[in-house]
Amino acid sequence: MKPAPQAEVFCPWWHSALSGLLCLALLFAPVPIASAAKSDAILVHLADGFDYPVGKPNAHGYYKYRGFYPNGHLGEDWNGRGGGNSDMGDPIYSMGRGIVVQSENVARGWGNVIIIRHAFRDNDGAVRVVDSLYGHLKERKVKLYEKVDRGQLVGTMGNNNGMYYAHLHFEVRKNLQIGMNRSKFKGDYSNYHSPTTFIKGRRKLTTSFRRYKVPINTFAPYDKAAASRRPPPPPTPESVKIPLVSHLKRSERKAPPAPKAPRVDPALARALSDTSTDVEVGNDDGFFKKLRANLSRANASSRKKGGPMSRRH
Repeated sequence: MKPAPQAEVFCPWWHSALSGLLCLALLFAPVPIASAAKSDAILVHLADGFDYPVGKPNAHGYYKYRGFYPNGHLGEDWNGRGGGNSDMGDPIYSMGRGIVVQSENVARGWGNVIIIRHAFRDNDGAVRVVDSLYGHLKERKVKLYEKVDRGQLVGTMGNNNGMYYAHLHFEVRKNLQIGMNRSKFKGDYSNYHSPTTFIKGRRKLTTSFRRYKVPINTFAPYDKAAASRRPPPPPTPESVKIPLVSHLKRSERKAPPAPKAPRVDPALARALSDTSTDVEVGNDDGFFKKLRANLSRANASSRKKGGPMSRRH
């Protein structure tokens, strides 16, 4: 006896395709970065290396006018070899693949600023994240949360509305919380990379098709309005508040009495003011004779009137 034929199970074509997509999704699922903060995140691909932000890829035609040193200048200033404002409007490029986490006119000493966040597999195999900052720009060519590639145009060289000669201020930061709040963080290698050293050691890096979670909205609060306000000027005599007289005590309202003039004997005053006889210059004897005569007359007059010169001392 032949066994009963089993019913054939129908499997539509899209079932196998969907299974394949699920497998691919599991294979390329995003791998979280260990150092990511508990905040919003965006999926990005790893950078495949880093180049200089001017004269790509090797800074051709530019020179480093001012370098990085800890607790001082926390970035590098790049200038065109023509000097002055000859490089005004020159293109500025992203040093590597990443996502824009700030694109804003910060004003004050910064001007237009762009910050790009980069995830990369470092030379030791660990996946890390850094921020690159591009300051004093004339124009910003990218928007917040826009994904960029290595060597992509992100802005143009500026001078912060004439505050400086045109140049690029360029920073590479380890700490993702700094943003524009540099004064709240140590200016040393715990928070910053030397940009040139960082780029030279990572020109080519290992990447993959996987995307990684990169945290965003991590910057410390920054009060741009407060930073732009100048400190109040010192008080001038016109702005100093003077208390009204009605607020003073009655004893304080009286003017102090004028000092009394010392009492002078009239006879002595007349003797000292007598200039009837001229004295020749250099004739000391004539001067003292006249003085003794005047004092004698004053003394005699005082005795007759009982004045103070009649008393013995």
